[in-house]
Amino acid sequence: MSFIRVLRITLLFILVFFGEIAISFSDKTTTEKVLPSEEKIPVSLRLTNNLSAYESMQGLDKQIESFMKKWNIVGASVAVVKDERLIYSKGFGYADKENEIKIEPKHLFRIASVSKLITAVAIMKLVEDGKINLSDTIFGENGILCEKEFLEFKDERIKGITVKNLLNHTSGWTNKKGDPMFQNLAIAKKMDVELPLKTEAIVKYVLQNRKLDYLPGKKSVYSNFSYALLGLVIEKVSETTYEDYVVTKVLNPLGIYDMHMGKSFEKDRFENEVKYFGLKGERKVLSSLGTGERVPKYYGGNSIETLGSAGGWVATPTELMKLLVAIDGFDFREDILSKESIDEMTKSSRQKRPFGWTGTDKNGFWWRTGTLSGTSALLKREQNGLSWVLIINTTPKYGARFPVQINKTMIKGLATVDDWPTYDLFDYYEPKSLHDKWLSIKK
Repeated sequence: MSFIRVLRITLLFILVFFGEIAISFSDKTTTEKVLPSEEKIPVSLRLTNNLSAYESMQGLDKQIESFMKKWNIVGASVAVVKDERLIYSKGFGYADKENEIKIEPKHLFRIASVSKLITAVAIMKLVEDGKINLSDTIFGENGILCEKEFLEFKDERIKGITVKNLLNHTSGWTNKKGDPMFQNLAIAKKMDVELPLKTEAIVKYVLQNRKLDYLPGKKSVYSNFSYALLGLVIEKVSETTYEDYVVTKVLNPLGIYDMHMGKSFEKDRFENEVKYFGLKGERKVLSSLGTGERVPKYYGGNSIETLGSAGGWVATPTELMKLLVAIDGFDFREDILSKESIDEMTKSSRQKRPFGWTGTDKNGFWWRTGTLSGTSALLKREQNGLSWVLIINTTPKYGARFPVQINKTMIKGLATVDDWPTYDLFDYYEPKSLHDKWLSIKK
């Protein structure tokens, strides 16, 4: 064999070898979850219902069971923290009624607007890291979102909207003409774009077609759109996707490994995600994702992907409580944000809502609600060191007002507890390896 032929074969081998390496690395994405050890197995997967079968908590069990029967709830999941220790994590009813799969702590739920709390924490992390200021403006030539597609306004006052205005719902927009986050079909037609709708298309539509209803900062009116904008702010400032930033800078550092952006259709749900159920006799609606078919409102009627930073996360109650103990201001565990940031987030008045939270009061109660077709949730922090969350997988009666019923149930149930469990389920590990079990259900 000639020297030239050997050289050619050698070069070809080198090219193929390094080409394969390049391909293997180019397939990687920043969202890939790598779990090399048991220490990174989600706490919710390590738990089972029987670990929360305390005699002292049976009164709470009965209240939840009665609540589910009264409101025809298919499934629910609850987690309770006392002095920043997870003392209770339990599922009730069915994750999959047809296949008789009972809910366990491992099951994921859509958390709707509880997602806003996650987004607010991410924004405050960027503030603490010096990446943005609360006073930074969003739009205009000097704004964070200064892309050319966002420079055409129907109302010049839009240039005055700040990060803080979005966080506390004082942007100046209202839903008098409907909530743009739930008008996918109409906006797609107006803007002549294809479905499923991207957040950028909604933003462009609002900027070009809607005036502010009041001056930014003047008063607070709840806005899903504001939190969708905050998702774009996070992407622009962090130079990565919204989910990537939240996962790598907020969730993973707290030991939260099984919280994800949800999907609209049943076929796309996560392996350990519950199924969702509607009200009896509920009519189907035209798909908001452009399939042209009529679908249940909870499976394509609302676009979970479009809601994103305003309402798109899925989580287990246990991991939500892991997030809460990192932003609750108590001293038993270290918080992910400074005391000053937590104080700023929880300020509220008649004119200004808190950041991410639905409400806070002078008695130290902080709460976050979330409701969509197919789910309703209430997360609550109390001054006495007790915090909890309850989530259901059934369309609730009364819509966004239903968390009032959740609150009543939990207050009654927790009032029956005389003897609180003393150990911490956050630190629980089964004696056998769970790594293979986790790998079998993760996506």
